[in-house]
Amino acid sequence: MYAIVECGGKQYKAEPGALLKVEKLPGEAGDEILLDRVLLVADGEDIRVGRPVVTDKVVRARIVEQGRGDKIVIFKYKRRKDSRKKQGHRQAYTAVKIEGIEDRAPQTSDQAVSRDDTARDEEA
Repeated sequence: MYAIVECGGKQYKAEPGALLKVEKLPGEAGDEILLDRVLLVADGEDIRVGRPVVTDKVVRARIVEQGRGDKIVIFKYKRRKDSRKKQGHRQAYTAVKIEGIEDRAPQTSDQAVSRDDTARDEEA
């Protein structure tokens, strides 16, 4: 079983036990996170594609580390002008371990409050 999830504007193939380096997410090492932008879920021959997301599935993952990638060197120059500029960049990332692909927990009546109800409560 695997899922395609969107995280930080990029898409990743998430399988239970896989280690992914995604764009930086808030949290410490050991924290559990839920990736809810599931675009596709495949279980053997059964493939479900979301429009745009599969609403009843969620990917559970645990943060392994917060780190920074290798340095990328940017070197700009203009020929024959003695003009040079050297710059470096290290992209921050979060390494996560996929623990499982699960059904989304159904909302209870306390959680499922419509916007109209909250607006009426504030006016009173």
